[in-house]
Amino acid sequence: MASPLLRAAPRRLIVTGDDFGLALPVNEAVELAHRDGILTTTSLMVSGSAAADAVERARRLPRLRVGLHVVLVEGRPVLPAERVPDLVDASGEFSCDFVRAGFRFFFLPAVRRQLVAEIRAQFEAFAKTGLTLDHVNAHNHMQLHPTVLSSIISVGRDFGLAAVRVPYEPPIVSWRASSRAAGRGLLPRAWGSLSLRPWTALVRARLGRAGIRCNDFVFGLHDSGAMDESRVLALAERLPEGVSELYFHVATGRCPELDRHTPGYRNEAELAALVSPRVAEALERRGVELIAFADLAK
Repeated sequence: MASPLLRAAPRRLIVTGDDFGLALPVNEAVELAHRDGILTTTSLMVSGSAAADAVERARRLPRLRVGLHVVLVEGRPVLPAERVPDLVDASGEFSCDFVRAGFRFFFLPAVRRQLVAEIRAQFEAFAKTGLTLDHVNAHNHMQLHPTVLSSIISVGRDFGLAAVRVPYEPPIVSWRASSRAAGRGLLPRAWGSLSLRPWTALVRARLGRAGIRCNDFVFGLHDSGAMDESRVLALAERLPEGVSELYFHVATGRCPELDRHTPGYRNEAELAALVSPRVAEALERRGVELIAFADLAK
């Protein structure tokens, strides 16, 4: 009989659909991927044009865990534009220039105050849905920004924040699983992971000090919008021990919201991967346990 110290750690997998509430085709796909596939959780954009529809769908799906997808770039605020004038442009939308926005968040006190107010407003909007908060992440991984993370942690304490995504993708696993299909080699993936590593390590340490749980690994970072069946099958065979998260951007069809910011994403192919019997069988064969962030406490 093998010693308990020599037993392999379990492989636990969170499967997330981001941008819930962005548009009806996204909401439809999230529901299908959960009901007929392997999706375990989704991240709600409370300021999205289809947020009310997303909430109604979530209420019909009691096993679907829902988190808050904090939007601070590429979107609209929950607060009126006059309450956050330094966060929005003349049309009342957040900036699409992530670097400039990041510098402003860090260096300008007035911007930071408005940032905290908007983050609180998004938590409040989520709380009003009556849904249980499974996790928090941020659009375009803005939780990596130290000021944004501080605000999420401090505000989140008032709303039962218990888990946050850490977007660390191990480059070797990612490359072996999808580089040939994606046409990209190890070097770009390694550079991307290494450049983010100090930030992800800092995020993990700060979450730990705050008593907030997180995943060990994430997959989908380097293949965002291209997580088709072949890539997901390859990842299923290579998932490391511990808690991994696969995240997707699914939709049942194209729409203006997707065409505006992610015209090259293959959202329907990602949906097909999530409802693929081959993917479900591969995960079951490897003994992968499908969970949500809330299950990290167990």
